[in-house]
Parts: sequence; structure tokens; C-alpha cells
Amino acid sequence: MTEFTTSADGTRIAYDLDGSGPAVILVGSANAFRAFDPATAAVARLLADDGFTVITYDRRGRGESDDTLPYDVNREVEDISALMDIVGGSSALYGSSSGAVLCLWAAAALAGVTKLVLWEPPLDLENDGSADLTGLQERLAAGDREGTIAFFMRRMPPQWFDSARNSPAWPTLLSIAHTLAYDAAVLERAERGEPLAELWAHVTMPVIVLIGEDTQPIFPPAADAIVGALPDARQRRIDARNHGWEPDVMAREISSFLTT
Repeated sequence: MTEFTTSADGTRIAYDLDGSGPAVILVGSANAFRAFDPATAAVARLLADDGFTVITYDRRGRGESDDTLPYDVNREVEDISALMDIVGGSSALYGSSSGAVLCLWAAAALAGVTKLVLWEPPLDLENDGSADLTGLQERLAAGDREGTIAFFMRRMPPQWFDSARNSPAWPTLLSIAHTLAYDAAVLERAERGEPLAELWAHVTMPVIVLIGEDTQPIFPPAADAIVGALPDARQRRIDARNHGWEPDVMAREISSFLTT
């Protein structure tokens, strides 16, 4: 059953809580929210069965969560803080794709983050990110939601966009296309050229960056850069491909790292 908490700026955030034990919050990727992400829901159930208190939630502007404009990355960090308060102010974080980079911003700002599990952070460190964010904002201002999605996915294999457009999920993707600018802002903040070690100087807790055995070219350099910038970070290849994973594989990796 959906529960709600209120973030610092008054935005209502929808979440599910399951299990008992050490807390972990699962932070979704672009286009993900609870009703649209059964794989993460399955991971949450497996982790709860494995002795964790697990929170899954709808990032602002998606699913049952409200939105407050103008968007700011710090507000999403405050959303995570509000969720951490539910479990006593201390929690590990798991982040998927752009959600992994959001976890890094949260860990840099919030004292209660205990560990980070990051799945394929999509940082392009040869790009300052500003063109991505501007391009999305221009298309959204013109009302071109399909163009917004196409622009966001332009560096991905073209069949990924074709598959999305031809799937039953397409109307849902169009309805939340505006939140792609939020993910672009999360990434752009890290891609401006400032040293990651300075941006994330307070990320001193244990961190693992997971990438698939069969992955896209952007992910290994990003993982290397993150591990190189943080004092207690490592990476691991797992049985996954095409930026996706099986729930039992991901749950096992999260559980293993959090209990080590």
C-alpha cells in the first residue's frame, strides 16, 4: 500500500516500505517509477526477504509523487533525506543509471548515508552536459515530447528508441517525458569539468559501482572515474547486459555488498 512523506519544499513523495532490518532506499533511473518498474519491485521483495528494510519510491514528477517547479537537483536530495527520516535517518542507497548519480549527490550532502550501490552511472565526462539539458528543455518548451525522448536516447542503440516507441509503454513514457530534463540536470551537474573528487569529497562511505559483463562503451570509463575519485570505492562486473539485469542477480549483489 502506498505511503507518503513530505519533502522539505512541501512536495509529497509516494513510497513503499517492506521488510525489517538495515535500511536501503532504491533510487530509480530515468522513466522509472514504482508502477512502471516491476524489476526494481522484485529486487525490493528479495531484499526484504533477505533481512533488509527496503524503500522504493516515485521520484518527483512521476507516478504518485507530486512535483514542485522550478526543478533543482537539491530538491531530489531532500526527497531522499525525507525518506531516510522514515527509517531513522540512516540508510544505504542503491541507484540505477542516472539514479546512481543522484545517489552520489545525496551521499555528498547527507550524513546518514551508510553505503552506495551504483548501477552503470551514465556519466559522459568528455561532455559538459549543458547541451543535453538545453536540448531537452527546448523540445519540452515546444511541446515535442516524442522529440524529447528521442533526444535523450540519441546516444543509445537506435533499436532501444524504436522498441520504446512501438511498445504499449509509449503513452506512459510520453506522459513523464518532462522528467528527463531532471535526469539530465543530475548528470550535467557532474559533467561540468570540475574534479569528481572535489564534487564528492564527502562521499567517504563504502561504494561499489556495478557494470554488466556486456555493456555500452560509456559505462566502463564512468565507473573507472568514479572509483578513482572516491576513497573507498570499487567496481565489479556482473551477469547483466544492455543496461538491464535480472532481479535475483541485482538483489544478490546489493545484499552481498551491504552485509560485507
